[in-house]
Amino acid sequence: MAGRFWVETLGCPKNEVDSDKLVGTLLADGLVPADAADRADVVVVNTCAFVEEARAESVETILALAGARADGARLVVTGCLAERAGDELAEALPEVDVVAGFGVSPTAALAAVGAPVAGVPAPTGSAGGAVPVALGEPRRRSVRPGDAGVPAIDLLRLPRPAAAAPWAYVKVAEGCDRACGFCAIPSFRGQQVSRSVDDVLAEVDALDAREIVLVAQDLASFGRDQGQGERALVPLVAAVAERVDRVRLLYLYPSELTDELVGAVLATGVPYFDLSLQHVSRPLVRRMRRWGDGERFARRIAEIRAAEPDATLRSSFIVGYPGETEADHDELLAFLADVRLDWCGFFPWSREEGTYAADLDGAVPDGLVAERLAEVRELQDAITAERRDALLGRTVEVLVDRPGVGRSHREAPEIDGVVSVPAELPAGRMVDVEIIEALGPDLVGVPVGEVAPDGTGAVTGGSAA
Repeated sequence: MAGRFWVETLGCPKNEVDSDKLVGTLLADGLVPADAADRADVVVVNTCAFVEEARAESVETILALAGARADGARLVVTGCLAERAGDELAEALPEVDVVAGFGVSPTAALAAVGAPVAGVPAPTGSAGGAVPVALGEPRRRSVRPGDAGVPAIDLLRLPRPAAAAPWAYVKVAEGCDRACGFCAIPSFRGQQVSRSVDDVLAEVDALDAREIVLVAQDLASFGRDQGQGERALVPLVAAVAERVDRVRLLYLYPSELTDELVGAVLATGVPYFDLSLQHVSRPLVRRMRRWGDGERFARRIAEIRAAEPDATLRSSFIVGYPGETEADHDELLAFLADVRLDWCGFFPWSREEGTYAADLDGAVPDGLVAERLAEVRELQDAITAERRDALLGRTVEVLVDRPGVGRSHREAPEIDGVVSVPAELPAGRMVDVEIIEALGPDLVGVPVGEVAPDGTGAVTGGSAA
């Protein structure tokens, strides 16, 4: 009987792509998917390490899965936290069989520490002859490519299974060349490495999805490391749009949002702009070692909406960055009230060792950070509800993600709200619906036109997969 695996993914869409690639390696190694973590022979946790809350969630998830796994099951920890603090993590969590850095297959990592999976041969080049170590005795559980002959795998370019949903993330580059004051990602993801356009398009074709969401740490800089200049993303977006019904971009650094890129996004028919703004106070943005200010951001957003009134805008902001004053916070509140973005995420600043901001003065007390977070979230919740209420009575085209759940161009998968639709509509269907109810961030839509009971009938303006 083939060994069974379970992959638990934490963090951002880029981690989702990495997990898909790991699934591909596990399948190639002869394992099959388990229907639950507690029925797997190998449990893989793909961790996040972006901020303290994410690290805490990763550790909690590891411990929960360690306690729930089946007798004899192996536990592998990989991803950002494993890469950033592998040795420390291995020392602190004896429940884990192996901590594997980027570019190591789970089965190769297990074989390297003498914990192979029953019935699964050690991958070629791995240390398959290692002797298992008795419980309680010290052994190395942090593994990197090349350790004891462990082969490296290329998560960026590795093939992945076809999409299980009508949409899929596609990572077009790895790493980041920026030096934002709060971000540790370049320290463990490295400098930017872009894929070739042909490589990306081949993956798009293989996924066979109706919506492709392009992701990277610095998406708008795609191709710059290959000498392609500042606008390599534009032809890529156009090429992907020729292959799928929808192409969506997550996320864009504001200084890179050129007229040409805005035009390319609008030309796809998915006017969705995910802009990484982080704050609007000019002095604070400078202290973050980033570009821009509220006035520039507001002007650019107004230009986009003038070109396409149906454009949807999302952003994220850091609250409590060292040196943030009450005036800075008031400026952010005023910006949100004036610009009225469709979607926003707000995060407390997290001190990250090795970053520029780690040793800055002007720390904001935790209690005050909590108050400021509550204020911006309350304001934005009302704005988002208002923006959603404005869609009542409108006809919108949705992609049915799964029975009962669809999305228009205004909703990114797994991030924004959804559009509830009749459960009989099959996944993968593009359907025109009239919005009849708004429930905070979510909407309720009913099909426009005649639809057969099994969901296969004609839908005005929609199309079958």
